[in-house]
Amino acid sequence: MRLKDKVAIITGAAQGIGKGTAKLFAQEGAKVVVVDIEDSLGETVVADIKAAGGEASYVHADVEQEEAIQRMIQFAVDRYGALNVLMNNAYWNKQGTVVELERPDWDRGVNVMVRAIYLASKHAIPHMIRAGGGSIINTASVHGYLAAARSAVYEASKAAVINLSRQIAVDFGPQGIRCNAICPGWIINDRTEARLKEHPEDYERNRQFYPVRRGGRPIDIAYGAVYLASDESTFVTGTALVIDGGLTCWLQDSLGYHLEKVFKGQE
Repeated sequence: MRLKDKVAIITGAAQGIGKGTAKLFAQEGAKVVVVDIEDSLGETVVADIKAAGGEASYVHADVEQEEAIQRMIQFAVDRYGALNVLMNNAYWNKQGTVVELERPDWDRGVNVMVRAIYLASKHAIPHMIRAGGGSIINTASVHGYLAAARSAVYEASKAAVINLSRQIAVDFGPQGIRCNAICPGWIINDRTEARLKEHPEDYERNRQFYPVRRGGRPIDIAYGAVYLASDESTFVTGTALVIDGGLTCWLQDSLGYHLEKVFKGQE
């Protein structure tokens, strides 16, 4: 019960990392506000939490809209009396280079992945200060450090998330607010898993890039989020916790040597 009596908002919590984190937060004693635009999926997460003995509520909120962000925060405070943890996890992305992306797609990606964090933090921090402090956790990515092909808005946004988290940590640490980012590697969610079952060769290929020889699961990220939300991490702020199965620690020449052996059937 590491999060006993804490009130937590998690955006993008209807599936994937957000869903896994919401369930683990509740298991650890938090009262969880599940936020998403996928109402049926979000309500199912809440039902699952309650069936397991936890406490949760669902709020429909499009984090591209400031009014919706204000409503979700006020809901948490009105319903549970305080706000202690905010996990900004929602995202929207479209593949493309800076030449290929249309301006509305660029704007929407930045709005959901970066501006929403600014707005949610802006409106949440005063409530956290009144509660005696709080923890903000922002879902970034290993893509915030390294670039992938045709991923302009995602790479730019996730890099911004890392430094925005540091900025919030610097500005509000004296008032008891901690802010950290989590940088996941390849995480297999429900949708990804269905696709990999149809193409198992994709999983075999992709897992070779990871020293642990597997893709991640939402629970892998959820464990890190619980740590950052809990009082176990009261001296941790302004950091980007990389949870990537070792993907970013592997030198490319060493990886190339490994892949060559795999292709030759030597590993």
